[in-house]
Amino acid sequence: IKLDVEESIEEIVGASAELARKHHGMLVVIVRSTGIRTFVDTGTPLQARISKALLVSIFNPRSPLHDGAVVVHDRIIEAARVTLPLSQTSTIGDTVLGMRHRAALGISEQADVIVVLVSEETGKISITDNGILIRGLTTQELRHELYTRLSLMPQKSAKSVWKILKSQQ
Repeated sequence: IKLDVEESIEEIVGASAELARKHHGMLVVIVRSTGIRTFVDTGTPLQARISKALLVSIFNPRSPLHDGAVVVHDRIIEAARVTLPLSQTSTIGDTVLGMRHRAALGISEQADVIVVLVSEETGKISITDNGILIRGLTTQELRHELYTRLSLMPQKSAKSVWKILKSQQ
C-alpha cells in the first residue's frame, strides 16, 4: 500500500469513529482508478491535505460544506459539497435507504470508487464498493475493508482474512 493511501485510510477511519459517536452524517468518496471529474466539479474545490480534523469540521451539521460528499484522491480532499448520482435501489430488505446511502451506492455503481458513510440517524458506519453496501462496520472492520479494497491484495485472500477477523470476535 502506498503511504499516502495508508495516511488517508487512517484519517478517514478516525473521522468516521468520531462522527459516528456524534451521529453526524458523513459521505467520503475515495477514488481508485477512474476520475470522477464531472461530479467533483459540482462541489466546492478544496485541494487540501486530508486530516481527521478537516473531515470532522466539514461534516459538522453547522458547516456550509456538510451537505453532499467529499471526494478524496490519494492524500488530497479534492472537493466538498459534491453532488452524487442516486442509485435506483431505494430499499435493501426491509430497510428504506436515505439519500446519503443511495448517493453512496449510486457513485459506486458508476465509478471505480469506495465510499465511506456514517448515518446521522443510527451512527452506523458503512461502505459501498461496486454497487454493494456493507453496513454496521466497527472502526476495526472499516480499517480492514479499506486496506483490503485499496491495496493490491487479491480478493480471494482478502475474503479469507475477513473470515478470520470475523471468527476472532
